[in-house]
Amino acid sequence: MAELEGLEFGKSDFVLLDEVTMEQFMENLKLRFEKGRIYTFIGEVVVSVNPYREMDIYGKETIDAYRGRELYENPPHLYAVSDAAYKAMKRRAKDTCIVISGESGAGKTEASKYIMQYIAAITNPTQRAEVESVKNVLLKSNCVLEAFGNAKTNRNDNSSRFGKYMDINFNFNGDPTGGHINNYLLEKSRVVHQQDGERNFHSFYQLLRGGSNEMLESFHLQSDPAVYTYTREGAAITTTNNDRTSHKAVMSALNVIGFSEEEINSIYQILATILLLGNMQFECDGESVQIVGLEAVNHISELTATDPESVSKSLLYRTVATGGGEVIEKGHSEQDACFGRDAFAKALYERLFGWIVSRINTVIEVKDYNPMLHGKNTVIGVLDIYGFEIFDNNSFEQFCINYCNEKLQQLFIELILRQEQGEYQREGITWQHIDYFNNQIIVDLVEQPHKGIISILDEACLTVGNVTDTVCLDSMDTKLAQHPHYTSRKLSPTDKTMDFQKHFRIRHYAGDVTYSVEGFLDKNKDMLFQDFKRLMYNSANPVLKEMWPDGHLSITEVTKRPLTAATLFKNSIVALVDKLACKEPYYVRCIKPNEMKSPVLFDDARCQHQVAYLGLMENVMVRRAGFAYRQPYSRFLQRYKMTCEYTWPQHLMASDREAVETIVTQHGFQDDVAYGHTKLFVRTPRSLFTLEQERAALIPILVLFLQKVWRGALARMRCRRMRAIYAIMGCYKRYKVKAHFWEVERRFANVRTMADYGKSVDWPTPPAALSQFHNITVMWWARQIVKNIPPSDMPEVRSKVAALTALSGERKDWGVSRPWERDYLVRDCPQTSSSFTRVSKELRNKDEYSQVLFSGFCRKVNRFNKSTDRGLLVTDKYVYKLEPKKQNFLVLKRLPLDGFTGLSVTSGVDQMVVLHTSSQDDVLLCLQRGALCPNQDRVGELVGAMVDHFTRKLQLNTSQRLRPTSVSVETKPGQTSADFKKSRDGFTLFVPGN
Repeated sequence: MAELEGLEFGKSDFVLLDEVTMEQFMENLKLRFEKGRIYTFIGEVVVSVNPYREMDIYGKETIDAYRGRELYENPPHLYAVSDAAYKAMKRRAKDTCIVISGESGAGKTEASKYIMQYIAAITNPTQRAEVESVKNVLLKSNCVLEAFGNAKTNRNDNSSRFGKYMDINFNFNGDPTGGHINNYLLEKSRVVHQQDGERNFHSFYQLLRGGSNEMLESFHLQSDPAVYTYTREGAAITTTNNDRTSHKAVMSALNVIGFSEEEINSIYQILATILLLGNMQFECDGESVQIVGLEAVNHISELTATDPESVSKSLLYRTVATGGGEVIEKGHSEQDACFGRDAFAKALYERLFGWIVSRINTVIEVKDYNPMLHGKNTVIGVLDIYGFEIFDNNSFEQFCINYCNEKLQQLFIELILRQEQGEYQREGITWQHIDYFNNQIIVDLVEQPHKGIISILDEACLTVGNVTDTVCLDSMDTKLAQHPHYTSRKLSPTDKTMDFQKHFRIRHYAGDVTYSVEGFLDKNKDMLFQDFKRLMYNSANPVLKEMWPDGHLSITEVTKRPLTAATLFKNSIVALVDKLACKEPYYVRCIKPNEMKSPVLFDDARCQHQVAYLGLMENVMVRRAGFAYRQPYSRFLQRYKMTCEYTWPQHLMASDREAVETIVTQHGFQDDVAYGHTKLFVRTPRSLFTLEQERAALIPILVLFLQKVWRGALARMRCRRMRAIYAIMGCYKRYKVKAHFWEVERRFANVRTMADYGKSVDWPTPPAALSQFHNITVMWWARQIVKNIPPSDMPEVRSKVAALTALSGERKDWGVSRPWERDYLVRDCPQTSSSFTRVSKELRNKDEYSQVLFSGFCRKVNRFNKSTDRGLLVTDKYVYKLEPKKQNFLVLKRLPLDGFTGLSVTSGVDQMVVLHTSSQDDVLLCLQRGALCPNQDRVGELVGAMVDHFTRKLQLNTSQRLRPTSVSVETKPGQTSADFKKSRDGFTLFVPGN
């Protein structure tokens, strides 16, 4: 608990100071720094002092200790304010932002990284892959942006030389779904010039010291930074960063984010191009300027995938279009060529950095988000932007950076001080007014239209003629002479700290800053010759081409004059402030304890100056006199009404205020609150936390109750729906049955008088409930047809039906259209009929068979492929092979009918038949057609007679409760089926024996 910290560590919240004086504030701040307590609260604002050493307070155990806890429950920490912002976003679906401010070297970049790590650690407990991917990209993007946007300065080994604002998007579960990064004012002048003791951007040193030999050789580079003009100043400077290790980390991060190998190679090709450009020298031969040594040109041409001649031409000449549309080439002077080279190098790096940011955004931006499907998309913004800077030589970049800090300080004043006091006055809360410095006057000095410094710079840049930095300074002195926060040597002749026609001074909220006007206009114009833009746009490298879309314009094409660098920066900062103002802000105010980067030295004067210009004293006074939490009565009641029996579920009081008073009184907080006209004000977070605890305990009970009620309602609705469904189904079924009967009655009204008893009438499709009835009615129709058939014709009908069923249409012609005589040995040869009749009677008397199933002449084929004429007699007990030539029909062989296991025929028109026996002694024969009807097919008759016989025998055995025989069709060896199945060789009717 924060309030349980020992007194030896000082006060964990500056609001708890005995007296709000600068002396006590500084004494408490110094004590906590010396005791290793680098974080201190001012209400919900965290004051962070850079420890200049590694501290073991950011591990998993610390994250777990702060996860889901209230601000005052743990000692002050970045994690506490991060969790507060996250809870506000998740609980109240409010967009929040964390603004990290302070001067250069105060620890803002490290603070933003720890905040990002905490948010990543507490989200996505289910480890969903897509959320983990977003978190990894968000975290790895810091590594990449630091490499390309940070540099070592005299104040900081890892100083951000650009501003960064990152929006992190969350779904309704509180898991990150994407984000967006905005970058502001990259200090591109550092690419070509650094102050003494400072380095170029980290990326150059990482490439040279961390790149493999193969990579450097392919880029025509050497590993020593001292070889290159742009990195020579920082080559011998030692830093806490290991360039070789950092290079490996950046390469890994680029791969994780999703950069392709071609894109990564293009990034480092551009860095190599910039280094080679810096070493390029020019010489004048009297009339024209030439490049010293063309080897560098060829290397640059290779790295940028452009033509060497075009590279040389862009560096030595400027193409200009005259008023008449004529295009001329104007040669550079040696000084102009060097200026163009440096401008090209700065522009290359600036475009590269902007492309990297946009490329990261394409990966992390939320795509196709549908609030109806995924819930409200909430945002936490993290602002890590350059701090207030005062150098020995302050130029255009410091002017823009300090203007940005003025705008952020104005936002802090607006939200924390002025709005706070204004709200108390509007709500009628007793309040003692607190004086504070409003820096709006300084913001107006810089950005006011027509009168501000930016407007004066823009006017000078637009003026035709030789307008110099000195002329611009004179203009500022004239227009701003009466401004209390502006001065120059001309306006203050006795101030010898400034030079005539060179310096001007602005009295910022953080202190006085003297700026050198030299280079202001050139940096504000930010002019780059169109030749370079066209050169890069025509590159064969798609990454370079994408970075320079404005290179497609022809030299004669007239375009609108681009906005100046200062105006573009002002517009982006105004948009940033507007974006922050619409979010619930949380602040981290960073303090730099000393200039020596010492972990033990606390410079009282240095820190007191920062406390003063950050407005921390005023913040303590406002927070000490004010209230930590305020909420409209309706929203407070909506959230906490379940904690009081008199307000749940709906109160019966005259107003929401009375209901809120009832809740407060029941919990005993009446001394810790104030009642405004429309809002309740709670002084300490403890009261609110007690309400949150009670609400959290009641929520599961209410959820269970609501689930029970809702489930009951759903069950009753489902029951009523099912009853209605079944009632409708019953009515519909009855209707379909009746409709079917009516249709059958209509169609078959006159079938008794029809010759075919309605055979030609189509039956209506029956409903499912009448399928059995439909089969019965169809059988009735069949019985009407069959009962008119004479009994003498019934055996033939049964045989034909059996053959039809067995052959299943696989044999085209099987004799269905002709009468079946059965006994063809009598019919085909009348002269021998008397002999066969005599033999038939003898066999009947001897073997006691009851009927002849089939008889006829045939040709038998033996295993030697020899054929002979024979007679075939099939009875209900035996199959006889007869000798017809001797006209006495001698019985050559008698086989029991039950000994046959199958019958095979083909699908053609031939009369081949194979009789299969259980002894594997099959009989192959060919039925002979009759003399009177040579085209008769008798195979179907033989099949029908045998199938009908065995089917009737099966039915008889079944009715007598005997072990039935079965009739089936062999489809595969060892398997049977009830149907014939076509095979390559024909059909097999399988008739098992008893």
